[in-house]
Amino acid sequence: MQGASKQNNESGLPDTTSRETGKKQQSVGQRWLTALIVIPIVLIFAGIGGWAAFIAVAFVVTTTMLELHNMLSHAGYRPITWMSFALSFLFLIAAMFPLQRLVILEVGLSCALLISFPCFFLRKDLNGVVADWALTLAVPLYLGWSMSFFLLLRGYELPVVHFPGAAWLILPRSCWWLLVTLLGVWGFDSAAFFTGRYLGRHKLAPHISPGKTWEGVAGGLVLSVLAALLFSVVPLGVPWYLAVLLGVLVGVAAVVGDLGESLIKRQTHVKDSGQIMPGHGGLLDRIDSLLFAVVVVYLFALLVGL
Repeated sequence: MQGASKQNNESGLPDTTSRETGKKQQSVGQRWLTALIVIPIVLIFAGIGGWAAFIAVAFVVTTTMLELHNMLSHAGYRPITWMSFALSFLFLIAAMFPLQRLVILEVGLSCALLISFPCFFLRKDLNGVVADWALTLAVPLYLGWSMSFFLLLRGYELPVVHFPGAAWLILPRSCWWLLVTLLGVWGFDSAAFFTGRYLGRHKLAPHISPGKTWEGVAGGLVLSVLAALLFSVVPLGVPWYLAVLLGVLVGVAAVVGDLGESLIKRQTHVKDSGQIMPGHGGLLDRIDSLLFAVVVVYLFALLVGL
């Protein structure tokens, strides 16, 4: 390979191997830079909670909703965008009022069902109308419903500073659950990326995402389990064996979420959901694993006690 590359250079042909290597290194650098900027912002909003967290989650839902609808439009689908937005924000608002949540969801979902079909009666071209109706309701379920669990998990309780001789920041239990979710998924994604890149040999789901490997999953699980042990055993009193189980569940949920978005991209014939995050693609590309992991952590927290 080195001889061939040298021969190409001497003959005046472009060295494509060096160019591809440079692009990969630039992409990795962009990933790290973006992560260094975004992660502290996310942790600040997670620490504040309440309506500040609602604003952050609403921004994420709005951005990813636009990305997903653009992807669907690229593939020829035409779901009703305003209704998808309305239903997504209904899920978020319901999460902010836990005592009234059931009533809000019942009224909102009933209205969505009653209104959505008549909206499609006005279309002259009925080609693919049933798929568009299904996507109108499925998109908010995928994005708005999943993201609402961040608000349910976090709640309103604020961190406090305690002064027993020195200043200590005491985080509420909800913050620790969020840390398990966020750092578990981020750790899984990072470890899976580098493990798969350097050690990956056996493809996980080549027909959906050719780059994913079983070795990458194994490497990712190490960090998701470690995150669960660090942020749930002592701070939350979760037994170590349940913390290990939680770490595995977070890792599995991250894989399912990642493959789920890869399936959408393959169906809509796009490489990335967008370009808002250098080195990562779109915002949906960055949160796809979190969409499933947060649901798993919330249900786990309910079972063991929030």
